[in-house]
Amino acid sequence: MVRFNNVDIGYTARDVHEPETVIEWLRRQKRESVFYLSRNEENMSGKRVVWPERAKVDIEDFEIPSIGDDEVLVETECSLISPGTERAFLLGLPNATGGFPSRPGYSNIGKVIAIGKAVTGWEVGERVASTRGHTSHFATEPNRLLKLEAPDSNTSTALAEEAVFFQLGAIALQGIRKARIELGEATLVLGQGLIGLLALQLARLNGAIPAIAADLTDSRLEVSKHIGADCTLNPENADFSEQLAAATSGKGTTVVIEATGHPDAISTALDVAGWGARVILLSSTRGETPKVNFYRDVHKKGLILYGAHNSIRPRHESSSHFWTLEDDSRLMLKLIAQKRFTVAPLITHRMRGEEAPKAYQLLMAWNPGLLGVVLQWNT
Repeated sequence: MVRFNNVDIGYTARDVHEPETVIEWLRRQKRESVFYLSRNEENMSGKRVVWPERAKVDIEDFEIPSIGDDEVLVETECSLISPGTERAFLLGLPNATGGFPSRPGYSNIGKVIAIGKAVTGWEVGERVASTRGHTSHFATEPNRLLKLEAPDSNTSTALAEEAVFFQLGAIALQGIRKARIELGEATLVLGQGLIGLLALQLARLNGAIPAIAADLTDSRLEVSKHIGADCTLNPENADFSEQLAAATSGKGTTVVIEATGHPDAISTALDVAGWGARVILLSSTRGETPKVNFYRDVHKKGLILYGAHNSIRPRHESSSHFWTLEDDSRLMLKLIAQKRFTVAPLITHRMRGEEAPKAYQLLMAWNPGLLGVVLQWNT
């Protein structure tokens, strides 16, 4: 055991040269060593996003926590802003009230840079996915992490910024599972924001034909075409109903996925759904939907409504159409790594973590050109 910069380090590295900071030494060692940090390590600082109050975003410094014997320390590569949820809670929209200060985010890709001495089966340098927020570093138990497939040197950065979509993909996926789409069923996704674009692709993977995208913003519909929508429609067009009927050979949609979160879109979803259709409420609705005539809109059409909030999941074991978050997350990481699921076209903004306040300003202003915002850390 060597005492180095006030840190007790057990290692298999060939040598330790001149004193340097702990983080620099850990980065240099990477896969050449297996090491453990004690709770006596010197203070190290990181940065993270904080919302001190409603509609205000700052970057705060924090002391990187010492890891316990059963923990690992992760250095974040990138995190992904969840546009709908984070905007709603930052602005305190209906059904999205929380306390302040708040530290947001739940999609994070990083590397293990330190291992507690009781941890087995993990190596320094392994890349991991987690639901941690927008932070440069964090300590956690390994069972809260998912390992990524090892990339080559040419794909490392690309894999990180694509893999970071795993969590939003898993959220969309649980809604698609509830839809129980059969091969050849006409499926309409209302809303082509980030969650709607993810849902559209997953509906196609599940056999939706045609897979129809609808949005009020034509630029988003162009993205929908790029990722494989069979048909794109703007509900504000005068002939929207005729276009939808033509796309479904006059039969109407069998599945409607509401992915806007706007209360008025619920009425649209019920109106355009075909006889006996399944309507999936995927996005969290921010407010109350007025003037729904359930007799006319639901009862007489024989509709089935599914609430598809991500929290409605089994805790321990997956079953048909009802998977755990961990299982869905692992699947999304595989689909992304194997290029069966496309996310690169959904990235509209890349910013350093310290520039997060600029990203949230765009988000609060509801810039329709903003989709995937990747925050880059430790680069």
